[in-house]
Amino acid sequence: MSIGNLPEDGNSLEDDRPSIGRALQQARISAGLTVDEVSSSTRVRTPIVRGIEQDDFSRCGGDVYARGHIRVLARAVGLDPEALIAQFDAEHGGRPTPTAPAPLFEAERIRPEPRRPNWTAAMVAAIVAVVGFVGFTLFSGGGEEDGSTVADETSSPRPSASAPTNSAAPTKPAAPNKPDPSDSAIAGVPADKVTVKLTAEGGQSWISAQDHNGRLIEEGVLREGDSKTFSDSRRIDLVLGNAGAIKLFVNGKEVKNVGTNGAVQRLSYTKGDPEAG
Repeated sequence: MSIGNLPEDGNSLEDDRPSIGRALQQARISAGLTVDEVSSSTRVRTPIVRGIEQDDFSRCGGDVYARGHIRVLARAVGLDPEALIAQFDAEHGGRPTPTAPAPLFEAERIRPEPRRPNWTAAMVAAIVAVVGFVGFTLFSGGGEEDGSTVADETSSPRPSASAPTNSAAPTKPAAPNKPDPSDSAIAGVPADKVTVKLTAEGGQSWISAQDHNGRLIEEGVLREGDSKTFSDSRRIDLVLGNAGAIKLFVNGKEVKNVGTNGAVQRLSYTKGDPEAG
């Protein structure tokens, strides 16, 4: 035997192998299967099966899908899929090296998350600010806007009767009666407002006063001897818990017969002459 007739390496043996498509086609025919039967059993579409048997892998959608189709077709016709896949890799540049996921994972893990605005805290702060503003307006600024005022007064003791004089002493002409200071102040109120003065003379009484907007000006117990004066640009609404104990002046004029002891009276007064509401 001539040594020169022997192959120098195993390349001639590999060249003698049928192509991948030819091997799959021969195995299918030997198994007695049609292309449609192989397509039905492997769920690989018929045009792709025919293309692979013609060594056309363009319909597979890429090398990764081509390897998967070769594997299932080889198992369906009784061939070793690993040998055909190795042949495919040798003919198409080899299997791609997988990318290590560790660097990508580390980069994603250390990436700071964007800080979201705290809308809850902002809403709570806004609500607190609105409530505070409304409360300040109601309890401190309401009387100035509507022209409603309230003044605390205490009844001043009236001058007592003069002591008896000596008959021998010269007689002086009697001094004219001076009006009560609080009554003079009431009589001099502006005509463009309604002014109400309450004095507890026959005992204490619970009182309530509201302006023309229904806003509360004063509420509480008026003790005997104390006075309260209220003013508003349009109307004053009163509630007297013990009307018989109250001496009432409206716009500088005394209102007679306000009520009896223990009776509750609801009264309303506007500018001009007093009229019981």
